[in-house]
Amino acid sequence: MRGLLVLSGAIDALNERVGRGALWLVLAAVLISAGNALARYGLNMSSNAWLEIQWYLFALIFLLGAGYTLKHNGHVRIDILYGRFSPRAQALIDLLGGLLFLLPMAGLIGWLGWSGVVESYVRGEMSPDAGGLIRWPARLAIPVGFALLFSQGVSEVIKRLAQLTGHAPFPSERAEQTEEPV
Repeated sequence: MRGLLVLSGAIDALNERVGRGALWLVLAAVLISAGNALARYGLNMSSNAWLEIQWYLFALIFLLGAGYTLKHNGHVRIDILYGRFSPRAQALIDLLGGLLFLLPMAGLIGWLGWSGVVESYVRGEMSPDAGGLIRWPARLAIPVGFALLFSQGVSEVIKRLAQLTGHAPFPSERAEQTEEPV
């Protein structure tokens, strides 16, 4: 289990770095959007390429940030019942959800996404809009983003297994261990 926890830590570190990098893409998208609006309305100039760069950045932010968001437990879920369960039951639900739903879905979408990237690259696919950009870099974000999500899913499964087998504390136990006496 120790080796698996080391792997989980490496995956966590990778998704942390990629997610923090994706945060900077938000600033880039805002600056490009503002510059594009200023050029369009202030200078009466327009560019489809700049609009498409915004779309590409938007896609990158979400796709590259998916693993980071999972790591920080930021994905939307319905906590009506989940929040009332014990930490052990929550870990079991997370484990089963990861194995039965998250990993198969992320793996399948990531795998199927590669054919679109290859086809787009081989054909030299371009945007149909005048002055548009090449498409394969945007398509590449799909398998890369889902590979990062898949890898973080593996990390979360490892952590839940470690919790359920007594090799790692549950989150509530971790909080109790780090609290300082008053």
